[in-house]
Amino acid sequence: MPPSSRRLRSRFAWGWGLLAGWLGMLGLGSAAEPFLRSELIFPLESWHNHGSSLVEAPNGDLFATWFHGSGERKADDVRIEAARLRRGQTNWTARFTLADTPGYPDCNPALHVDSRDRLWLFYPTILDNHWEGALLKFRVSSDWQTQTPPNWERSEVLHVTPGTNFEGTIATVLPQLEKNAEPLRAGWSEQTRREVQEYLDATRNNATNLLYRRLGWMPRAHPLTIGDRLILGVYHDGYSFTLMAITDDDGTNWHTSMPLIGGGNIQPSLGQRRDGTLIAYMRDNGPPPKRLLMAESKDRGETWGPVVDSEIPNPGSGADHIVLKDGLWAWVGNDTEEGRHRLSVWLSNDEGRTWRWRRPLENGAKEESYSYPSLIQSRDGTLHATYSVHLPSGKSIRHAAFNVEWVKSPPQ
Repeated sequence: MPPSSRRLRSRFAWGWGLLAGWLGMLGLGSAAEPFLRSELIFPLESWHNHGSSLVEAPNGDLFATWFHGSGERKADDVRIEAARLRRGQTNWTARFTLADTPGYPDCNPALHVDSRDRLWLFYPTILDNHWEGALLKFRVSSDWQTQTPPNWERSEVLHVTPGTNFEGTIATVLPQLEKNAEPLRAGWSEQTRREVQEYLDATRNNATNLLYRRLGWMPRAHPLTIGDRLILGVYHDGYSFTLMAITDDDGTNWHTSMPLIGGGNIQPSLGQRRDGTLIAYMRDNGPPPKRLLMAESKDRGETWGPVVDSEIPNPGSGADHIVLKDGLWAWVGNDTEEGRHRLSVWLSNDEGRTWRWRRPLENGAKEESYSYPSLIQSRDGTLHATYSVHLPSGKSIRHAAFNVEWVKSPPQ
């Protein structure tokens, strides 16, 4: 082949590869065969299993954790359990205890694998059987891929200490929330109006209570890494809003962001757009309309814009979202205004501004519940989700593996 022809062929191949990449970003490229497979991590049982978190280990194993016990915050036997799905296997290992504070409930685990391949576990211990009495903890392990329970080299309390902007932000934002709610009040029931007023009064009273505002903070979704910065989204069921716990020195010191106040915005899931903007999607625990709430940060999580409704329905249930390797955004949660019987995956090709594709992972009867998902993308591009399965016949945690093509394909 003449040199000119080889150069032309090379340029054509390069150009086609670039075009294919663009088409993939737009969701228009050639597709792999759609697939979905799922299994329970352990058989259905009567005891409570909830709030899972999932990561991929550097060796390709999946590592899942959840809390297990006879109840939640009011049951002192609740502990954090975990299991592994070895690479290439279809059955999960036997369950083992990941954390257990004797005589106290341990709940809401959130996992993270850092750039040094260490496993981080964040979780709260509930001191007085009320969510407001949560004490936030974290553990770190370098030796966790071959052991059944990891060997922890660090086990510490994460002291959440809201700064001087905490009271001021509450004093500024609450009157604005009341003003914005005025046009909506006519459509609320008397009970909703009473609950909203009680929330506003309690938040003002508790804003200056040092012990109250230093306890009660809990994680839900994976933290976000930006360079050397680790941002853990936490929420408070008493205040019913969110803030960020931030470390720039590997967890030695932590500080907090300004609070994100929307009147019922909890359990934040974090993502970053290409321009550096951070997006927090949050469960809606407030009055109607029931929508997943969101806020943006332009300064690496220190300050946040207003909390606003997204287009995604939310019945008051945890959700998760991630940025995929090809630039698509994936979101999973209960996309209903009432009930947790449907759990869906949504995809966006414009960084969460709109959501073009959606498909249910579960679509059950009203008395069934599929909720609190944790979502990751493994190194081979597969999407993996774990979530709570609560049926009349028992409770467990399910793992589902699927690809983008499955989400984009119409249900059969």
